[in-house]
Amino acid sequence: MNAIAPVLMTTDLPLPLFSRGKVRDTYDLGKQLLIVATDRISAFDYVLPNGIPDKGLILNRLSVFWFRKTSQLVPNHLLEVVDDVHALDTYISEENRFAYPSYLAGRSMIVTKAKRIPIECVVRGYIAGSAWAEYQQRGTVCGVAMPAGLKQSQKLDAPIFTPTTKAESGHDEPLSKDKVKRLVGDVIARQIEEKSLAIYEFASEYALTKGIIIGDTKMEFGTVDGKLILIDELLTPDSSRFWDTALYKIGGDQPSYDKQPVRDWLVQSGWDQKPPVPALLPDVVEATTRRYHQAYEKLTDLKLR
Repeated sequence: MNAIAPVLMTTDLPLPLFSRGKVRDTYDLGKQLLIVATDRISAFDYVLPNGIPDKGLILNRLSVFWFRKTSQLVPNHLLEVVDDVHALDTYISEENRFAYPSYLAGRSMIVTKAKRIPIECVVRGYIAGSAWAEYQQRGTVCGVAMPAGLKQSQKLDAPIFTPTTKAESGHDEPLSKDKVKRLVGDVIARQIEEKSLAIYEFASEYALTKGIIIGDTKMEFGTVDGKLILIDELLTPDSSRFWDTALYKIGGDQPSYDKQPVRDWLVQSGWDQKPPVPALLPDVVEATTRRYHQAYEKLTDLKLR
């Protein structure tokens, strides 16, 4: 792994702040938004006090990779990747320009401002995580009955759409198809399900050629002038379970290219999942950074630098 950049935990640009999420800071440019991916990392619904070097760069570039690769399936909000900070001149009037910080290059993008659909569109191709926990207890996934005898991490006969609420804080809650229709109407409900499944199936086939299984993923949609587009991030280690095909084995947890070392360490540390959140040890940070790099490099055939 090449040299890493300084960790970026927050941003403070002289622009109107549109939103600040667990990882991304989004600024309002009028008709467009500037999304900056920081190196913050969250676990168990808490943002940790120290970040993961290069994480924001990888999340941004991997999202861009997938937005471009899936644009034939559904339009998305990506307008421009900020590889050169002066690209912002096109979107910021001369009187409002400022000395753009160098960290914006590579970890930010200009996107179309859309009306967000308040649903996490989750697609599962394998039974893992919360879906496995529910299945063990009730034989269902998001309230839908599943075949008997499934094993942990087993591939499903066909990918399933399991939408949830998009909670501002706390846990997301499963949504039935009827609830989705009541929230967004029949047309949008059908579109987000069809497009979510199409993207997952396309990405899964591609990822397998790179030695990665996509166990599940979540995506978000918005509308512009009533038309559906993909927004936020897409198929990153933060939004997906990436497993190594060479290590995959049905019947247990899978080694994954994501923040699993962080979750494991927090559990082992005895933390009670209440503030204050403990700072990660250097070896946990290093192991997590390595996994993000591996996911990016395997999927794109590119080095970060």
